[in-house]
Amino acid sequence: MILVGDIGGTNTRLAFYERRSGVLYPAVEMNFKSREHSSLDEMVAAFVTQAKLPVSRACFGVAGPVKDDRISASNLAWKVDARTLARILNLEKVYLLNDLQAIAYGVLALTSKDQVVLQPGQVVAGNRAVIAAGTGLGEAGLFWDGAQHHPFASEGGHADFAPRNELEIELFRYLDVRFERVSYERILSGPGLVNVYLFLRDTKRDPEPSWLAEEMSQGDPGAVITRNALAAKSPLCEHALDIFIDVYGAEAGNCALRFMATGGIFIAGGIAPKILPKFSDPRFLAAFNGKGRLAALLEAVPVSLVTNEKVGLLGSAHYATEVVTEPLGTPAVEARP
Repeated sequence: MILVGDIGGTNTRLAFYERRSGVLYPAVEMNFKSREHSSLDEMVAAFVTQAKLPVSRACFGVAGPVKDDRISASNLAWKVDARTLARILNLEKVYLLNDLQAIAYGVLALTSKDQVVLQPGQVVAGNRAVIAAGTGLGEAGLFWDGAQHHPFASEGGHADFAPRNELEIELFRYLDVRFERVSYERILSGPGLVNVYLFLRDTKRDPEPSWLAEEMSQGDPGAVITRNALAAKSPLCEHALDIFIDVYGAEAGNCALRFMATGGIFIAGGIAPKILPKFSDPRFLAAFNGKGRLAALLEAVPVSLVTNEKVGLLGSAHYATEVVTEPLGTPAVEARP
């Protein structure tokens, strides 16, 4: 059995997959609230003990840069070490991927039912790219070598935010005072959407009614903004989500340019499926394609929104079975403490 994980700042999914007749099938899956646990080691040990399934290979996608088989999680106070996990699982080696690299591998295994086409573009062989907003913002490329795609990680979500108009310049200045450096993640993430809301509220562009202030104080602020924006109950929330979509489109277009992703861009992450109607709004593609002299290049790029929330797990399983060439380890049933 292949043990895989999709580790994010808010949620962690762990699962066992098995390969039958060339197809990956999930056997057992559990979801965890990441911040309710002290480490991935603790989570993995509990999951394997409870599942009581043999572990022959393990691969985890974690939000953060991988270096020397270690990851310091970007939005968690966790340090993930492949060697420690291997000891716990009684394996020779455990594989760690950046979470967006894992999603990129998952994209290779998607079917048409797992995605919604936003722009058909022109289907050609070429590089692809993934951009995903959730607790943070991640980006990855898929290099086309003429025969197959090779996913690779990046930290593009932490690149400097480039405002495109007067409103975004003011947003930049507002965030610059708060954070001293403004990356795209400060806007394109769950906390980022809240940052945009606070900017509009604090600069008096849109009033915050008392009922909305109460909802914001009692619930998940990002979810409150999204819910009221989609229901057209609050001009403030609608405006915040509109800016979010504008910037998302612009940065997705930047991502396509950076990776020369003529083979397609995939919008993934936890936020996009929740606000799917907003991606059908012309403003997303207007921002995506609005690249001046290179507009024609962007208009030819296929753009799809990934609706399969398990794409990260699928990608880790795909990597562990299709890319890793080492023999399977000795199956372990009980995790070591």
